[in-house]
Amino acid sequence: MSITLRQLEIFIAVAETAQVTKASKKLFVTQSAVSMALAELENQLGGSLFDRHGRSLLLNVRGRFLLPLAKDITAQVTNIETIMSERNDTLDGRISIVASTTLGNYILPYLIGAFERVHPNVHVELMVYNTRSAEKLVFERQSEVGFVEGPLSDHEEILWRPWFEDELIVLCGPTDPLAHNDVFDITRDLKGKKWIMRESSSGTVATIREKFGKYMDDVNIVMEMGHPEAVKRGVESGVGIACLSSLSICREAENGWLKGLKIEGLDMKRQLKIIQRKDYEMTDAMAEFLSFCDVMTICDDSRICLSSPWKLQSLLARYSAMKK
Repeated sequence: MSITLRQLEIFIAVAETAQVTKASKKLFVTQSAVSMALAELENQLGGSLFDRHGRSLLLNVRGRFLLPLAKDITAQVTNIETIMSERNDTLDGRISIVASTTLGNYILPYLIGAFERVHPNVHVELMVYNTRSAEKLVFERQSEVGFVEGPLSDHEEILWRPWFEDELIVLCGPTDPLAHNDVFDITRDLKGKKWIMRESSSGTVATIREKFGKYMDDVNIVMEMGHPEAVKRGVESGVGIACLSSLSICREAENGWLKGLKIEGLDMKRQLKIIQRKDYEMTDAMAEFLSFCDVMTICDDSRICLSSPWKLQSLLARYSAMKK
């Protein structure tokens, strides 16, 4: 479970008031809700954040380290109001974006929906292709901006900038022996496993081949599928294991349908990118949308709230409360 914005808000309130009772009154929540959120946060961080002195809670060394970080995160979220309210009543137009498969299916739909709720007069068109096709559409001016996960070609006319980092992980079913492990050891667990892969032209496969290097010789591919949802269903049915973005399995992991294992021995992180033509003249609507996407990525290091509608909704609920 990821650290939530609400947990950080409660932690800050307790740190500033030194009491659960006062923090609950400050946040208009029950004392039990404050105590539960604080206990969950301390459990997730692997240790206490306060020293208990009677009814008072005083920050310990760990808590003093966390406090400025927590305040920075909540302050950045507050910037949503500034970024998104400048032209909230007047912004209109139509923007077209293209995204590679993982981003187009698991990230952009939630962000577009949230953006259009705030800017109802802006219509966002989203196309979903693999990275190679997405880059081609931007190059040919059929789409204004692209969000991609795979390697890019050497088009001089295409500019890119980093968005945030993603990580590829191994997926296995709940009954697979690997599900008892905490990590996937590339030197120990690779041989003898059947693999389900995305199609060879996908950005995910290009990254896997680059990262696995010599280990690809031991990858026994028994099935290739053109969409991550099909890959996940194959893993759930017991056909084999797979390697996909950690952003793509939020629901399955939370419901216990799949288990995601970080790969020990390899750095499986990849840089997600935003691309456009050098000569593209950005509209106000597109500039606002890109600013919105940048702000939303502060939710946490894993960016998991971006692929979870209920966690993203929690972030947006706080923003909506500030607007009232």
